[in-house]
Amino acid sequence: MHIQISQKELLKHINIAQKAISSRTTVQILEGILFIAKDNQLKLISTDLELSIETIADCVVEEEGEIVIHSNIIGNIVRKLPNSMVDIKIKNEKINIKCENSEFNLMGQDALDYPQLPEKNGEAEITLDAETMKQAIRQTVFAASLDETRPALTGVLFRLEDSLLDFVALDGFRISLRKIKNETSATVNEIIPARALQELQKIIIEDNIRIQFVPGNVIFYLDSTIVYSRLLEGKFINYKDIMETDPTTKLVINRVDFQNSLERASLLAREEKAKLVKLNIEDQTLYISSNSDIGSVNESIQCKQEGDDLEIAFNAKYLLEGLKAMESEECELLMTGSLNPCIFHPVSEDEDYTYLVLPVRLARD
Repeated sequence: MHIQISQKELLKHINIAQKAISSRTTVQILEGILFIAKDNQLKLISTDLELSIETIADCVVEEEGEIVIHSNIIGNIVRKLPNSMVDIKIKNEKINIKCENSEFNLMGQDALDYPQLPEKNGEAEITLDAETMKQAIRQTVFAASLDETRPALTGVLFRLEDSLLDFVALDGFRISLRKIKNETSATVNEIIPARALQELQKIIIEDNIRIQFVPGNVIFYLDSTIVYSRLLEGKFINYKDIMETDPTTKLVINRVDFQNSLERASLLAREEKAKLVKLNIEDQTLYISSNSDIGSVNESIQCKQEGDDLEIAFNAKYLLEGLKAMESEECELLMTGSLNPCIFHPVSEDEDYTYLVLPVRLARD
């Protein structure tokens, strides 16, 4: 194998491939990236057996071939090379890298030992706008559970039915739901690992993403990169019934003012007390307070109130993450007493987003 490629182009695709390399693997070959040179293209493949990435860079191929190179070593070398052409020669698993006045000699591994990628023959396939996809991931993935004993909840549900796509994540304390209209006849009900979507979000740049579901896996087609992820098994919670509400208190409030007040109040909310902040709603005003052994804080914001006055408490972290996921100037809060979930909506026609969070029971309740 013998290629010439620009340092900038090579580094870009190494950085993409490294997103599927696990730092916890005990299988040596999975610490490497598979390099395949053919038809004036360099294909880089990486996997941890759950997430896989295939990305293609243009280059000059003098001699075709393939080799596995340790991910961290090749990444650190190329990152430090000058912005110039890089010459890579491989013979008998010995790798020679030259760039201007720098030369490195490494040992690689046989490409035949590298795992195969999933088959690409899928039945269900849809296309989404890149910005819509990035926003849907950002608005949901943070609410996925970290509890590995409930694997289905560590992912995001991708449910497509009757031309309406739901992205849903929940962890037992909150639910985050983004709805997207998608004119396709496909029906999908699969759970995608949160990590796969987080890594995908980092490399999405183009206008459209093609998404294909194959048995046990989902495949995302980007311009020069393909991301593969295994799907999670298990039953997802029936989120639709939980999110139905008949509110007795309704607020419309400036989202940024609410977020800033909560951030100040949470400065004195202690982690061991579930970051507790109390909301008191009365006379078109939202009062926010937090008390701990280090002091207290009180905030107030004018709002549009309909229905009953209410005193209710929440984990400040959960409230803030939901507010930060929205982009609208104002948000709407729907509540039914101090023990029932609070539902947030952005006040915007462009954002079909719903966030539900459970309250914290106050001592007297």
